[in-house]
Amino acid sequence: MDLRKDFPRSMRFKLAGYAHLARMIDKCRAVLAGSVGEYIYPCPMDERLMEFAGITSDQFTAAVKVNSTDEGVVKWLEQTARPHEPGEVEAWNQQLLARGPSSPESAARFKKYLNAIDPSRTDITAWSDLQDLEEGRVVPKREPAIQSATKR
Repeated sequence: MDLRKDFPRSMRFKLAGYAHLARMIDKCRAVLAGSVGEYIYPCPMDERLMEFAGITSDQFTAAVKVNSTDEGVVKWLEQTARPHEPGEVEAWNQQLLARGPSSPESAARFKKYLNAIDPSRTDITAWSDLQDLEEGRVVPKREPAIQSATKR
């Protein structure tokens, strides 16, 4: 995978039930190929997935290196990762996909990126949406949470 020319898969794309896993595989493959471009592996989102699964970036990188297919990585993950019930994985997925900036510095970086892409999208509050928007994927407009809560 050459991330200097192509985008990794969206965080929303699920593989083996996990959001972000396919994207993490794409970025890891690009690192191994020397074609990661401006992407970061392991990034904080990667680290959150690995922590939830109970694996390290060294373990994951080694697994991607010896498994040329997604199926091979998934099989390794299923044999190695801390087991979770499907409902627990889905709750974790939703939390990850809704995650926004977690510090003033992160919020400033988020705002800078959003303003460079589309400053009119004040509804974008999650990193997953910002990534999709930046990579040209359709991100449905959402009503700001404060407004929707008052309309009940």
